[in-house]
Amino acid sequence: MDVRPDQVSVGVLVTSVPRDAIDGAVARCGVGAKRSDGKLPPHVTAYLTMGLWLFPEDDYTEVAAKVTGSLDRFGCWDASWTAPTSGGISQARQRLGRDTLAEVFEQVVEPVGSMLTRGAMLRSWRVLAIDGFEVDVPDTKANAAEFGYAGSGDNRSAYPKARVVALTECGTHAFLAAQVGAWATGEKTLAMPLYSRLRRGELLTADRNFYSWQAWDRACATGADLLWRAPTGLGLPVVTVLADGTYLTVLVNPSVRGARRERILAAARAAELGDCDDAVDERGLPVAHLARVVEYDVPDRDGNGSGELIALLSTVLDPGAARADELAEAYHLRWEHETGNDQLKTHLRGPGKILRSRLPDLVHQEIWAWLLVHYAMSVLITRAAEAADIDPDRISFTRALRLVRRTATGTAAIPPSGLE
Repeated sequence: MDVRPDQVSVGVLVTSVPRDAIDGAVARCGVGAKRSDGKLPPHVTAYLTMGLWLFPEDDYTEVAAKVTGSLDRFGCWDASWTAPTSGGISQARQRLGRDTLAEVFEQVVEPVGSMLTRGAMLRSWRVLAIDGFEVDVPDTKANAAEFGYAGSGDNRSAYPKARVVALTECGTHAFLAAQVGAWATGEKTLAMPLYSRLRRGELLTADRNFYSWQAWDRACATGADLLWRAPTGLGLPVVTVLADGTYLTVLVNPSVRGARRERILAAARAAELGDCDDAVDERGLPVAHLARVVEYDVPDRDGNGSGELIALLSTVLDPGAARADELAEAYHLRWEHETGNDQLKTHLRGPGKILRSRLPDLVHQEIWAWLLVHYAMSVLITRAAEAADIDPDRISFTRALRLVRRTATGTAAIPPSGLE
């Protein structure tokens, strides 16, 4: 497998998160070094914060000792300097601030898969998923005030919890955009800013808890295509039955009621929705969208002897553009998001572990570093998979991570082909 040694080391961070991107983020966030001779300038602090995720069992000083030798090879560290103390690293992280690594993430992250990446595409669409996860943070007064606990009273969680909602590229498990908030902030709320990040040529899958008229409308406005499970109880009037057994429905803003709603439905059935004045508001924005409904049964998924009817809503209206079975298969690719979550929580962080940071600003910083390291790993694995013409799922994340860790400390004894 054609993977350069410098890709399989802390170089995996420098390659995917280049120094100039960090320097640009530092400048935009106004957290530049106050002293030109400081031991921990912002770019080094950024790489060390990411390095903490490569060695979650080690303290600050040990991680610094392991990482700085590799950084020296990439011109990001002067090997003549001594490794900083834990207190020095903590203070440097506070100087780096809450938003710098979020800004770095915004600048460097882009879709990883290509037409050469097996499992990344449905026809010409890049398949994405949106979903969320929670993460325990240290139980300090500041963290409790910022993030809150799950539950209350005797059922309150042991630690405060941060909530993260992210867009994921299904074929590569790479996180492409994210929002971080308090546990009490719902997934729907955190998801709303992410819809504007969608692009034409992408197909976003989502579970039924993400649907709302406002969310669907905002996502549609980007030109991306959507494939979402309809929530239970959502009225789906039949507009046209298509040749493949799927049908068109019309999704109408719930604020539109009565006779106006009926006129919109009549226009949709007459294939005249685009000419219906009632289908737009006073600003000319739509209050109704056509959607294609794909229904199918999943037999006894819960093991209770009964099947489950799944109704999918899609902006892909033409059966010739995507068959019903293709859309059903693509919807279930959203479970790849769970694989990405598992890679974060089980392999990078470690099962049952909490984050390190006792201050809310550093929790945010730590989460963005976490996502950056996972992104760098996803790039490495995807490029290796493309070189071998295999699906990235066939490359073990655990083995790739072990190799990165060994090479970072100069102890790797297996070649890049060991990724497979």
